[in-house]
Amino acid sequence: MAWLDDRDYVTPDDIRDIAPDVLRHRILLNFEAEAEGVTTGQAIAQLLAAVPSA
Repeated sequence: MAWLDDRDYVTPDDIRDIAPDVLRHRILLNFEAEAEGVTTGQAIAQLLAAVPSA
């Protein structure tokens, strides 16, 4: 994202923007999460919300 915006540095917003696409196929939900109807996208959103931005 930084490169596309012609920057030579990465911002927390860059990470937040690209993280769902990068992590979606790498995260496997356990049976409990699937039974509760949690999606991978929701899990990633919760994870990103828990990480403070600088």
